[in-house]
Amino acid sequence: MRFVRYDDDQLGLLTDSGTGIIALNDRLGIDADEPLVEYIDGDYDASEYADADADHDVADVDTGSPVGRPGKVIAAPLNYENHIEEALSDRDITTEEWFSIKDKGYFLKAPSSVVGPDHGIELPFTDRRTDHEVELAFVMEGDIKDVPAEEAWDHIFGYTILLDISLRGDQDRSNRKSYDTFTVIGPCVTTVDEIDDPQDLQMELQLNGERRQYENTADMVYTCADIVQYASLGATLETGDVITTGTPEGVSELSDGDTIDAEIESVGSMTVDVTERDVSYAKADVQKGGQK
Repeated sequence: MRFVRYDDDQLGLLTDSGTGIIALNDRLGIDADEPLVEYIDGDYDASEYADADADHDVADVDTGSPVGRPGKVIAAPLNYENHIEEALSDRDITTEEWFSIKDKGYFLKAPSSVVGPDHGIELPFTDRRTDHEVELAFVMEGDIKDVPAEEAWDHIFGYTILLDISLRGDQDRSNRKSYDTFTVIGPCVTTVDEIDDPQDLQMELQLNGERRQYENTADMVYTCADIVQYASLGATLETGDVITTGTPEGVSELSDGDTIDAEIESVGSMTVDVTERDVSYAKADVQKGGQK
């Protein structure tokens, strides 16, 4: 099943064609701001409606992040070797040296940065480079702590596409990646039973119709389960938390008017527009020591 969240707080299933939505709130008796979390935690079963006729056309609703505003967004940095080489190309360190000092880790993105594909990405600065990063992400089920990797798969509810938008600069990684609209999640969460092997999925991102990123999740350095294990050592993972797994090579700069098409095999596809919101004046005031 492929769960979507639309028109703010409505939960639905995508039809097989991907063009229709089967409404679930009334059918299941769900009345919550975060309907997918309510569904995961509750005693519900949407499978009997999976073949129902669509109640809405996707084009007629606002498709939001399927998990609304998650409690945590946990992200794995530099998890594909080709992107590690790409990221280190302008640094005075080799890939081998980086691996010798690099341990598994993660960073957090602000939940307020999460939007759905229909909202789009807003670039905050006209004088700073901002890049796209396509990633496989997944939604957690249940509250867990200190989970061995081999048991982590039992706590993943489903998979989704995540665009990790990244402002380049010297600030802390969580800062640069937590601006509003910098975490695009969608268009759906595809349940684990629909995915044969999450470590063998083809990912693709096109920018204005040109392929920029194309990679298989088999090339991850650390698997989804590895990331769950490590993250659960530092924090209790809760239902609805989103964990994202890093991006491959091919990141490139975004500009006002761009269109991103992102697709992950068996998970889904989404189109996201990019617009500009120039707040360079605010940054300049801060650098001068505050507004007058």
